Amino acid sequence: MVIVPGRKEPLISGEIYHIFNRGINHGVTFLTDQNYLRAIQTLLFYRYSDLPIRLSRFLDYTPTRQVEFISLLGNFECEVKILCYCMMPNHFHLLLRQEKDGGISKFLGNFQNSYTRYFNTMNKRDGSLFLDQFKAKVVGSQEELIHVSRYIHLNPYTGFVVKSAEELFSYSWSSVSEYLGKGSSGIDTRQVLGSFRDRDEYRQFVYGNLEYQRDLGLIKHLFFD
Repeated sequence: MVIVPGRKEPLISGEIYHIFNRGINHGVTFLTDQNYLRAIQTLLFYRYSDLPIRLSRFLDYTPTRQVEFISLLGNFECEVKILCYCMMPNHFHLLLRQEKDGGISKFLGNFQNSYTRYFNTMNKRDGSLFLDQFKAKVVGSQEELIHVSRYIHLNPYTGFVVKSAEELFSYSWSSVSEYLGKGSSGIDTRQVLGSFRDRDEYRQFVYGNLEYQRDLGLIKHLFFD
């Protein structure tokens, strides 16, 4: 049975949201590099609407057939545009723009159900992995947007997963490397980077706030307890 994460209040198409969810009872949701990689593959795959196959089926395709399928993705509408992401050992942060009514809930339902099936199979477990109710805060201005993107990209450092700026900027399980021009998965970096002269200025914007707690008051209402 597919579980679609519910919300009491509707999310509005065209708006940008800071999305957060974590493992049940703060349990670990990503144990290995392969887990993180699969989670990111799942995010990128299910941003598209009404795909004819599941990710597991796509991954069974030959490389040639995968390339052929990817070439067709431009024919599908997107449920969401992914602006930023960060996967942490027991939670994740996303910065999403909803493209279709109900898009964020449908996207997260597909992501969490697909990844949970994979994780449960790999770890011989049953049941839900993530909380059913994700958290969402609307991002109301460009200034808030760039600060939330920095907060998301700083998470591995502030969460003590990495110990230095060098490790932070090479962290494989967030979109920070894409913002620095190292690789491209198709996430939308333009809206955030539009506030900066170049990628190096964005890097300095993130680096200059490693001890970000000093500035939390500016956008504290966009974070989660």
